[in-house]
Amino acid sequence: MKCRVALCGLGIVLVLAGCSGAATSAPPSAVSASAPVLTGVFEPGVPLSYTPVEKFAAATGIQPRIVLWYGGWGDPFWTEFAHEVAAHGALPLVQVNPGQATMASVAAGKYDAYLRSYADAVRKFGGPVVIGFAPEMNGTWYQWGRGHTPPSEWVAAWRHIVTLFRAQGARNVIWLWTVNAVNAAEKADLRDWWPGASYVTWVGIDGYFYFASETFASVFGRTVAEIRSFTQDPVLISETATGPVAGPSKIAELFAGVKADHLVGFVWFDQAQHDGIYHQDWRLEDNPTALAAFRAAVKKYK
Repeated sequence: MKCRVALCGLGIVLVLAGCSGAATSAPPSAVSASAPVLTGVFEPGVPLSYTPVEKFAAATGIQPRIVLWYGGWGDPFWTEFAHEVAAHGALPLVQVNPGQATMASVAAGKYDAYLRSYADAVRKFGGPVVIGFAPEMNGTWYQWGRGHTPPSEWVAAWRHIVTLFRAQGARNVIWLWTVNAVNAAEKADLRDWWPGASYVTWVGIDGYFYFASETFASVFGRTVAEIRSFTQDPVLISETATGPVAGPSKIAELFAGVKADHLVGFVWFDQAQHDGIYHQDWRLEDNPTALAAFRAAVKKYK
């Protein structure tokens, strides 16, 4: 069962899976055409400090509506940081990476003491929290992903965590099922990893503009279409950026594509990387032309 929960200030209605109350017949995926594009950010240095997010806000002229951080397995829920995010009118989003914990051991309850402690902290926080777990499992680069872990084990671990959180009373979670964007030449099979509608609130897609030839449709189109073939849950571009090779013109295309496809929004990965085409300098502050393009797009699609 899902229920609709209005989140003040964000201009949309959230649909939280597993919360109590009357069900609604309204489709959960419909993001109003008049709703703003929710612009989020990841900044190096979070969740130890909110200062990097404030600097991003000053540079771009916006207050991010989603703030992302990455949690290691065994890390506590950063309650103080989540409160600061909420105080700035944004949604806290944490991607929990299981490290070397196997999906079979998670599903079997080996880590339940840790997960109960985490769930209790989230419940006590009280506000909406977006939580992802073991993201990009359709890729091959993580031990919990394709080629390393059977989808059935991954799904069992996801369901176990969601069920445990609900049993602990942590029903303020927006469960973000996150896949890596697939292109036309890749084997997708995203549905193999799908836990089921009652275990997911939002769908996340991680994808970047690496080359000048890429478009929103070529980066995200196939993935969005496949996802919508088996769920109508809201879709968030949960990690993205435009690199110097692709050029700043892709920034307006990102905003326009999110708006045209009625997605929730996107989270900008604002980190400088220097390790080839797939690890470029994504920071807007390092590129005045890109920063100007971002500020212009924010004004147009706010």
